[in-house]
Amino acid sequence: MQKAKKRIAVFLVAACLGTVALAHGGVKNAAVMARMEAMKSIGDAMKVMGSMAKGKTEFDAATARAAAADVARFAAQTSALFKAPEDDPKTEALPAIWERFEDFTTKAQETEALARRLALSLATKADLGTGLTQLGASCKACHKEYRK
Repeated sequence: MQKAKKRIAVFLVAACLGTVALAHGGVKNAAVMARMEAMKSIGDAMKVMGSMAKGKTEFDAATARAAAADVARFAAQTSALFKAPEDDPKTEALPAIWERFEDFTTKAQETEALARRLALSLATKADLGTGLTQLGASCKACHKEYRK
């Protein structure tokens, strides 16, 4: 059961990371670039935790807590970064964000809250696996509706 949760967490982290790095090339709108950079920072932090969860890097509670805090910090910026319906040919943001901005904001706040709780409570690798599964599901829920 624990291995299945770990695999799900790793899959969800990979889904969150997506193709963020490839999407940044050629972005001309500074607001869109700022959004993409914030999402990339979340992805980078998720990657740190995912690497520990997979056993690719040694588990370190302090490093994992710092990564979770980074996710929370950037998730807290999400609503402000997306408030204006800025566009760019390279954006992955769907118009649904601005059509249902309250729901979008709620999802960002849920991700922030999950990440903050993890940053404050994470002590073991099992905590990381559980928290990462929840965070990954939260990322995926938002990406499913609001990202190309």
